[in-house]
Amino acid sequence: MSGAKRTVPVTIQGREYRIRADGDPSTVQRAAALLDDTMTRVRARAGTADSVDIAVLAALNLANSLAADRTTGASLAGLEERIAELAELVETATAEPGSAAS
Repeated sequence: MSGAKRTVPVTIQGREYRIRADGDPSTVQRAAALLDDTMTRVRARAGTADSVDIAVLAALNLANSLAADRTTGASLAGLEERIAELAELVETATAEPGSAAS
């Protein structure tokens, strides 16, 4: 794959976002699906409807999972890219309405 950025459409919590990313679009789509699933589970457990709180709790949940993987010696290949993608998705999900992801 070339290093050219492309726009990848994803849906998180019922909202569509267009994410600019390098590499394979399916990686961004998998990251978005993971974030969406995590946010859904956090929302069900926390009982809050505030999207920012849900996004922060989901990010903490994913970061905790990543830290546990690192502690247990899981493969580090691709994890930094995955973290960057998840961070971008969280930023996009918590952006003010009308602002564009870039």
